[in-house]
Amino acid sequence: MPAALDLRIVDTAAELFRSAAREFATLAGQTVKKKDRFSVALSGGSTPKTLYTLLAVEYAKAVPWDQTYFFFGDERSVPPDHPDSNYRMVNQAMFSKVPSPPDNIFRIYSEKDPAVAAREYEETLRSYFRLSAGQLPRFDLILLGIGPDGHTASLFPNSAALNEIERLVVANWVEKFKTYRITLTFPVLNHAANVMFLVSGADKAGILHEVLQNPKANLPSQKVRPEDGQLTWLIDRPAASALSR
Repeated sequence: MPAALDLRIVDTAAELFRSAAREFATLAGQTVKKKDRFSVALSGGSTPKTLYTLLAVEYAKAVPWDQTYFFFGDERSVPPDHPDSNYRMVNQAMFSKVPSPPDNIFRIYSEKDPAVAAREYEETLRSYFRLSAGQLPRFDLILLGIGPDGHTASLFPNSAALNEIERLVVANWVEKFKTYRITLTFPVLNHAANVMFLVSGADKAGILHEVLQNPKANLPSQKVRPEDGQLTWLIDRPAASALSR
C-alpha cells in the first residue's frame, strides 16, 4: 500500500534546511546501526544546496561518512565541472568539505552520450545493491524537490520517462530545454525506504497547491508514492501559503 503523506510545515527556509539536516543525520545514524551502511540519492538544483552545506559544517560529526553512500537522483548532460552540474554543486557544498571516501560517491558520468551514461548508472545501481533480474534498488533515503511545472528529479510533464516501468535509469528528452537529462525512474523512487521532498519559497506556492491538493493535476511529483516506505514533504511557510487547511 502506498505510504501516507507526512506533511511538515516550518516557518522559514532556514528552519526547513536545519530540520532536513537533522533528519538526514538521524536517519543515517539509525540505519548504519541496523545494517552498517546508508544509501542516499541526492537532489540537484538550487534548493538543497543549503542542506548540503549544513551537513558539511554543522552536522559533520553527526553523519557516519565512512558508511554513507551517495548517489544522484538525476543529472544534466554536462561535464562534472560545468556550472549546471548537480555533482559540481554537491561537491562544492559538501563532498569537498567532509571525510567521505571517494569510493562512496557514485556520480553519473554525464559527460558521455546520455544513453550510455544512463545504462552505465543503471549497472552501477545493480552492482551496488546486488540486484537480480527484476529486482529494484532500495535506497534508505531519496531527496527530491519540485519544479515550477511539477517535475521532480528529471521526470518532466509529457516526457517519455513518465511511462518507464522496467528501466532503473533513463536518458529523458526534455523538450523545454532541448536536451537529455539522466534520471532515476518512478519504480526506483517508489521502492525507497524514505523519500523526502524539500520545498522552499513563495514561488513554489502555486505548484505545491496543485501537487498536494489537486488530484486531477496529473503532475510527475504526484506519482511519487513509496509502496513500502515513508513519504515526507518538508515545506516552509511561504511555499505552503496557497495550501488550504
